[in-house]
Amino acid sequence: MTRHAEQRQQQRAVPALVTSLLIDYGASMPHRGAEVYFMNKAGRRRLREEVGGSRSLRLIEPWLNTYVVVGAGGAVLTVARRQRRLRRP
Repeated sequence: MTRHAEQRQQQRAVPALVTSLLIDYGASMPHRGAEVYFMNKAGRRRLREEVGGSRSLRLIEPWLNTYVVVGAGGAVLTVARRQRRLRRP
C-alpha cells in the first residue's frame, strides 16, 4: 500500500478490512494500466455467504460503495468512495 493510499484510506474513514474484502470478493476492471476493484451484486452475495448472513454484512455495508485502485506491481494506489457508477472501458 502506497503512502498516498494510506492517507486517503484514513481521510475517507475506510477500514483496512474493507479494502482487503474489496480485493478478495469484489469485481475488477482495468483502468489506465491499473485494476479497479469494487463490490457488485455477485461479490456481495459471495461475501454474505462467507460472512454468515446479512446481519454481519450490515456492519460493513456503509463502506461497500468504495473502490480500490491497484497498480501493475500489486500495490494499492488509492481508496475512494463511489459517487456514481463506474464506467466500463
